[in-house]
Amino acid sequence: MIRQVYRWGRRRVGRADDGRAIVEFVFLGVLMIVPLIYLVLILGRIQAAAYSVTTAAREAGRAYTSAANEAEAAERAQAAARIAFADFGFDSGSTVRVVCDGSPCLRSEGRVSVTASLVVQLPLVPAFLSDAVASAVPVSATHVASVDRFGGR
Repeated sequence: MIRQVYRWGRRRVGRADDGRAIVEFVFLGVLMIVPLIYLVLILGRIQAAAYSVTTAAREAGRAYTSAANEAEAAERAQAAARIAFADFGFDSGSTVRVVCDGSPCLRSEGRVSVTASLVVQLPLVPAFLSDAVASAVPVSATHVASVDRFGGR
């Protein structure tokens, strides 16, 4: 008799929980997957920005040092950086700064330091939360390019 009551009680307890495991699994799965997907989106955007500023600094340095004169060099550097930023989908919020180690900049074996900077807006952050939560990440890269030994002006 005691065994029958025990079995009946065990079956009864088991029935009360039937079907809830799948609901809990789906709820907890969504609760864990959504932040993980958002983290992957953020990391992908910041990685694209890192590649963008590195490429922009390198190409701007190359364009600057291979120019015929200094007036043309600055325009070429800015154009090369704009193309590099656009390749990665960053059309605004970027800056390029060129610093020479002496005067004139395009002298033989002169060094030109190019710093490209970009402010990356994090995806899906509403404007009203931007004061409380960091919604932008600054990314920058510096490249030093040398003027050719026989290419100086």
